[in-house]
Amino acid sequence: MVDIERSGEFLIGGELRVRRFGYGAMRLTGPGVWGPPEDPASAASVLRRAIELGINLIDTADVYGPRANEQLIRDVLHPYPAGLVIATKGGMVRSGPATRENPGFSMNGTPGHLRAAVDQSLLDLGLEVIDLYQLHRIDPATPLEETLGALKALRDAGKIRHIGLSQVSVAEIEQARAVVEIASVQNVYNVKTRMYDGVLDYCTANDIAFIPFWPVHAGDLATNEATAEIAKRYDASAAQIALAWLLQRSSVILPIAGTSSVAHLEENVAACAISLDAADVATLDGLGA
Repeated sequence: MVDIERSGEFLIGGELRVRRFGYGAMRLTGPGVWGPPEDPASAASVLRRAIELGINLIDTADVYGPRANEQLIRDVLHPYPAGLVIATKGGMVRSGPATRENPGFSMNGTPGHLRAAVDQSLLDLGLEVIDLYQLHRIDPATPLEETLGALKALRDAGKIRHIGLSQVSVAEIEQARAVVEIASVQNVYNVKTRMYDGVLDYCTANDIAFIPFWPVHAGDLATNEATAEIAKRYDASAAQIALAWLLQRSSVILPIAGTSSVAHLEENVAACAISLDAADVATLDGLGA
């Protein structure tokens, strides 16, 4: 647990204390993020090992499966250890397995859908209150004020503790904050994919948790000469260097690297022990696009 403790801590919404290295559970599903995992015993081992390593932030969503991912987390980890924060998401509907040609989902941010989705996630996760409920995507067919108003009502009813957003711009965050407090933002972000630098800077300035999904751009990094040289100096993999860079990029970043392998999980957590020097950080900064 020593390695993950070196990642530091963050207070989501000013009160939920988490270590700055979480686990994204999406990969613990079937092909195309559809159905239960092909090897349930192996998936259970990954979840248990995450807890053993000191991870106390697990990210999931109702469309992972759908529902199967939340149910797996409940079946394996419930009753939950003290201090574990489970973040889930709603506002999407799945129509089938995801493929390159068809992602298999659509948005639904209507109040009725979200009320039903929150109630179902509470049952599937075995919770009385969801610590962090994130709007998976903004529904262009529903006014954002209606969507966030419904989540605010669910928070006021005691079913949600904090509200987050995903794949949003600074303007959309500010529009949402005019309705309800926003505790987190989950956007795609890694050392190579940096179109949301401005969103991260906004979150940093406003003490909003920034939870990058796809935190490792493994393919391109592995073949990048500069990254390879940095990884060699730290006796690390390119993925570990990418995760270490995220942890040093901003104190509000909470990486949620996902995997279906215990060995890969342990490798990811080991990135918390890497402290990149200023020159290497500058080199990695220059890889962004």
